[in-house]
Amino acid sequence: MKAIVWTAYGPPDVLEYREVEKPTLKDDEVLIRIHATTVTAGDCEMRNMHFPLFLSTPMRFYVGFRKPTRIRILGQELAGEIEAVGKDVSRFQPGDQVFAALGLSLGAYAEYICAPAESADGVIALKPDNLTFAEAAAVPVGGLEAIHFLRKANLQRGEKILINGAGGSIGTIGVQLAKLDGAEVTAVDSAAKLDMLRSLGADHVLDYAQEDFTQNGERYDVIFDVIGKSSFSRSMASLRPNGRYVIANPQLSKMLRGLIASATGSKKVIFEPSHREAADLEALKALIESGKLKPVIDRTYPLAQTADAHRYVETGQKAGNVVIMVRDGLEN
Repeated sequence: MKAIVWTAYGPPDVLEYREVEKPTLKDDEVLIRIHATTVTAGDCEMRNMHFPLFLSTPMRFYVGFRKPTRIRILGQELAGEIEAVGKDVSRFQPGDQVFAALGLSLGAYAEYICAPAESADGVIALKPDNLTFAEAAAVPVGGLEAIHFLRKANLQRGEKILINGAGGSIGTIGVQLAKLDGAEVTAVDSAAKLDMLRSLGADHVLDYAQEDFTQNGERYDVIFDVIGKSSFSRSMASLRPNGRYVIANPQLSKMLRGLIASATGSKKVIFEPSHREAADLEALKALIESGKLKPVIDRTYPLAQTADAHRYVETGQKAGNVVIMVRDGLEN
């Protein structure tokens, strides 16, 4: 089968389009014929191991210290069709169209993958009927992260939430979920993404290059910093009493300051990593099928051009999701 092989830590050129052996099915696994996957900012960080030291060291021990050895194929999410199931699998059957978040095992940059039908890390569910494979592939990771952090924020109807970095895979779902919760949503991103964010329901939009949301005098019940780049002290000051500062990609210093702030005041700092649940992916499916939620796709690339897709994502211009079409010539 064709796959994108991760050969070293470094720039997109370390991703090579190769022929590799098709995986062998285990008793508790499903064999998925992948139609589409995505490139996220997290995939790019993993590729070049661009993490803070407290994360990069354990990640290198897990993946391979000098170069990737345990994991050779990247890709966190997918949509495709189940081709075969192991003898212990009862939830799925051949022919089921599914979408999935794979967890730390990764492996979606390939024509096939074997994944556990039940896992503490990855989740699989039937694909929404009203989405193409390309659209469905753009939902699991961003959607599950958005559900997790908004749940932790305990967002209530009528509250004011600001989402910083709202134009990416997590933020575009987060804006829609926050509106469904009845919140007043302010979305912050680059000027080129603001019209798109308005179309998703954002009540207010800010161009971060023109206005610092922490210095405009507004106060929020929740600040959801998807990209983890807002000023800690100024963000805390921009919260109302009992406000929640949610950081999806925190630095160690912010985690330590957050623990202290949460223990000593009414405002809480939330950075707990998500624990993915199949029920949450099913909830996203139901919202999509009812027309209440939609994925956003910026552009698509064929599998062979995955390195080019990584280069584009690293420009920071991505609006929503960048999709990799694994199966050319099929209805996606």
